[in-house]
Amino acid sequence: MNNQSEHHNGYILECCVDSVESALAAKKGGADRLELCSNLVIGGTSPSLALFQQIREHTNIRIHVLLRPRFGDFLYTSHELSIIEKEIQMFREAGAEGIVIGCLKPDGSLDCEAMSRLIDHAGQMSITLHRAFDMCKDPFRTLDEAQSLGIHTILTSGCQPSCLKGIDLLRQLDERADGKVSIMAGAGINSNAVQLLLEQTKITAFHMSGKKIRESQMQFRNPTVSMGIPGMSEYEIWETDSQEVALVRKLLPRN
Repeated sequence: MNNQSEHHNGYILECCVDSVESALAAKKGGADRLELCSNLVIGGTSPSLALFQQIREHTNIRIHVLLRPRFGDFLYTSHELSIIEKEIQMFREAGAEGIVIGCLKPDGSLDCEAMSRLIDHAGQMSITLHRAFDMCKDPFRTLDEAQSLGIHTILTSGCQPSCLKGIDLLRQLDERADGKVSIMAGAGINSNAVQLLLEQTKITAFHMSGKKIRESQMQFRNPTVSMGIPGMSEYEIWETDSQEVALVRKLLPRN
């Protein structure tokens, strides 16, 4: 079981990134750590080891790796859990400081057995329960279970589409956690949202992507073919904007 706490005195800004360019922009903007994933456009899936290593070559920022084998729900098959286990071992050996995981049962409760199995592979890495939490049936029970599992951080929007819509539940969760689990607010985090969260809650951890759309450099374009999600342009690239990150970091007291 993972008993190592991640000690923070003060405020944490985590930036969710899926490229080296975004990682470096997040660092430049003042992010304290990264949540590293691939395919942020579909909510994030597990990144490649090569992506992790490339970021590590260029910065020593703390990296928590999202381990999610596919888009969709958080009800995993035995094969999928085995993949996540192997990814934990791989990123642990590569030097990642944390993992970001979440498994649910069909009835909407936290799959404590699966979570415990994954946590056992993590050694001294920090554990974050991701927004699978927002899909659970009973957030307060899930918080208690997460605490008993030794989970350090819960990333949540307060079970709403955005953190501001979930602000009341975020406040209640943070009060109930009483510092034993860090409640990290995510979804719709920008300087305006953080200002309100600072005024109305005692939450000290925030998760943002700070993304902007960069136009593709492709000069030749075939308008008749779509390679991915219908209605999404092949020629728009999402990247973290260091200025958006900096705007939020300025609001947070320095550790």
